[in-house]
Amino acid sequence: MPVPFPDSTIFFCCDLQTGFRPSIYGYDQVVSTANKMVKLAKILGIEVVSTTQYAKVFGGVDPGVDLDSLGPLKLPTIDKSLFSMVTDEVKAILEARPHIKHVVIFGIEGQICVLQTTLSLLALPAKYTPYIVADGVSSSATFELPILFDRLRQEGAIVVTSESLGFQLVGTSSNPKFKAFSQFVKETKAATTKAGEVLLLGKSP
Repeated sequence: MPVPFPDSTIFFCCDLQTGFRPSIYGYDQVVSTANKMVKLAKILGIEVVSTTQYAKVFGGVDPGVDLDSLGPLKLPTIDKSLFSMVTDEVKAILEARPHIKHVVIFGIEGQICVLQTTLSLLALPAKYTPYIVADGVSSSATFELPILFDRLRQEGAIVVTSESLGFQLVGTSSNPKFKAFSQFVKETKAATTKAGEVLLLGKSP
């Protein structure tokens, strides 16, 4: 399977909205990992697409997710009624970027919108490889997550952690951006550990 490089990758931030906070397990850890992915995108120059699910009811993207810091790497936030992020607007974004081969997905809700986004990507005529950030995905019911990750693997997605993906995208310590990336890893280590313990090991938030 092709190795992801920053110039062939786009990030999808799925439905991280204030209205879902009370119902999502480890919500704060998902936001924390989303911010980690935003910082990684800034270091490596990767564009980020975000969506909301019926924002009139559930609110906009959580202001705790620092999308505005991306500058021109921040693509429009698209409000949707589809559970999948792959709306006509998102399809147009992908079609305008034929160099994109890898789509990194994080957000909520895992067994609904993250799953259906992945299945939609895999069904497109263009060949995309979805990468699911396991420490950046959650659900209202924690029992859903291991079943979700098994299903995603069976369908052809790659389930990763935020840190392993970051190192894969950087590729080598000779990368000119490695120094900034290495500092970023150190700065986010405590939050990364907390997110993994809560979202993947089931420890109390």
